[in-house]
Amino acid sequence: MRPRSKKLIGFALFLPALILYFFAAAALGERVPDNQFLKAAYFLVAGVAWAFPAKFLMQWMDAEPRRKG
Repeated sequence: MRPRSKKLIGFALFLPALILYFFAAAALGERVPDNQFLKAAYFLVAGVAWAFPAKFLMQWMDAEPRRKG
């Protein structure tokens, strides 16, 4: 697959998935008990957790195409 196509597909997947993740994290954050330390810990973890799956998508987007032969 051409690098340009991979970047277009990656962006088309990444942006909606990130928006859905943020809404889901905020909705789940409402269920965290009203303890400031628990809420801070939850939002700290939720604010960083999206980066791990995004890392693999970015690596796929930047990978060089495999040569046949």
